[in-house]
Amino acid sequence: MSAFRRHPVLFALSGLALVALLGLGLTALAVWRSAHTDDASRVDQADVILVLGAAQYGGEPSPVFEGRLEHAALLYREGRAHTVVVLGGSAPGDTTTEAEAGRDWLVAQGLPSEAVVASPVGTTTLESLRAAADWMQARDLRSAFLVSDPWHNLRVKRMASDLGIEAYTSATWRSAARTEGTRLDGYLRETFAYLYYRVFGR
Repeated sequence: MSAFRRHPVLFALSGLALVALLGLGLTALAVWRSAHTDDASRVDQADVILVLGAAQYGGEPSPVFEGRLEHAALLYREGRAHTVVVLGGSAPGDTTTEAEAGRDWLVAQGLPSEAVVASPVGTTTLESLRAAADWMQARDLRSAFLVSDPWHNLRVKRMASDLGIEAYTSATWRSAARTEGTRLDGYLRETFAYLYYRVFGR
């Protein structure tokens, strides 16, 4: 301790490092807790179900995307909302968008075409949620179940809330990584992604 007192800069840097580690640890815990919380267990209904897009290949949803769509269909059939909005734009070279591929998949699974909306806007989560918030506001809709992978819950809920959406998360574990190693990687990436959003707002 006396060495630190003789070097106040070192002492200050050590204090900052401790604060940073504490913040990182608390954020990681929040990401984990949010991943294991399903708001659909306490909230019966919302105005819409928002499905966060994921990769699609020539109009065919990837397994991760399909898992999210299946969960959204389950929520719809349970009567949790009357409308499903699928989010997501396209990547260079794509022939369609994530939103359109997801909508086509849901309609093919038997959901009424008038109940499924494609919002083909955005190449990031925030861009897609911003477009969804604008769409909802224009129709005087306020609340939404957000469907993504579990470790995204904390970040997408915060983003949606910041955009004025009364947000509830209901994630799918079907499409989530199944091994402990890949799940840990998901939690770690989302911990830093959440902190990045809180600091830079994007």
